Amino acid sequence: MQRREAKIWGWLTAQRAIARLATAVGLAAILTAISAPPAALAQPADPAAAQIDSFDAALIDTMKAGKTLGPQGRYKRLEPVVARVFDIPTMIRFAVGPSWASMTPAQQQALIQAFNRLTVASYAHNFNSYSGQRFQINPNVATKGVDKGIQTQLISPGDAPVSITYRMRQSGGVWKVIDVSYGAISQLTTRRSDFAGPLASGGADGLVAHLNALADKQMK
Repeated sequence: MQRREAKIWGWLTAQRAIARLATAVGLAAILTAISAPPAALAQPADPAAAQIDSFDAALIDTMKAGKTLGPQGRYKRLEPVVARVFDIPTMIRFAVGPSWASMTPAQQQALIQAFNRLTVASYAHNFNSYSGQRFQINPNVATKGVDKGIQTQLISPGDAPVSITYRMRQSGGVWKVIDVSYGAISQLTTRRSDFAGPLASGGADGLVAHLNALADKQMK
């Protein structure tokens, strides 16, 4: 009888030891998962998609603090993000068209600065508050020649998703946006049409004034 009780006690002791070990291993796994950076785990593998993922995250963060920041605060927060993600010189060169080549370096630089200001102001204006919005990136990255197409959707509670496609190209070894399409509408194609009038009537200086006026309107 004593031998039988000793056997049972030994079995129970072993089971408790195994349970403690399993609990310790499970706890270690949980702690490891908690300590791992969630953004790094969720970040897309494609470097172009990762750029858009970081841009989307910055927009959501800005929206969440939108009312507190105000227009100027949102502008300051998004300005370095736009500089990192967008190839502004390439975008304005395309939007201006053939007349870009005949402009002076000073005029070109003034247009780059004005278009950058308009781009940042537009995002600061349009992404000004948060009510549960989120972005969802399509994992399938389209490649066409030297460019990549990254598709994402802005999903807002109660509204139809908005499809956005970013056309991206490497600049200095970094993937940057060179055009944005909403549905099938290219933003730069639209810009080129819109800029034609001010450019024809006032040249580079007239277009700079036009861009700054549009940016001023967005910041009100």
